[in-house]
Amino acid sequence: MKIIGLLSDTHSFLPDGVFKHFADCDEVWHAGDFGSPGLIDALKDFKPLRGVCGNIDNPKICTEFPLENIFMCEEVKVYMKHIGGYPNKYAQGVKETIIRERPLLFISGHSHILKIMYDDKLQCLHINPGACGIQGWHKVQTLVKFEIDARQVKNCRVIELEKKTGKMY
Repeated sequence: MKIIGLLSDTHSFLPDGVFKHFADCDEVWHAGDFGSPGLIDALKDFKPLRGVCGNIDNPKICTEFPLENIFMCEEVKVYMKHIGGYPNKYAQGVKETIIRERPLLFISGHSHILKIMYDDKLQCLHINPGACGIQGWHKVQTLVKFEIDARQVKNCRVIELEKKTGKMY
């Protein structure tokens, strides 16, 4: 079993709450728009990090993190893409990739809108953790934490952070 901490759209701002709420996580996953290499270093120093390049990320970040990331965690195939949409409104090419790759979990960011929903047609759970940075129109910074146990994604929890406090990188 692995405990996963999921965040997105930091835009160079890392909230203090990430370290508190993800202290017991085995890995941290970032769904794009890191904003700065320093933020990546802080996350890597904290926990093993997986992620994808977002639309505001510079070429240095995009050489380290791909636009799309397909990987296994336990027995769950995961597909992560920053601009991915959500069930019935996927971004171009995403539905086709889900059909071809058959992930059990699809993760996206970009919209700053927290969404956790199951796609019955494609048999895939979609999670967008919202945004935990301070740039954007969102009023509440959010994180998502869940467990992957064999082929199950379970105990998914939404974390609403307190005020927009943290460190710019």
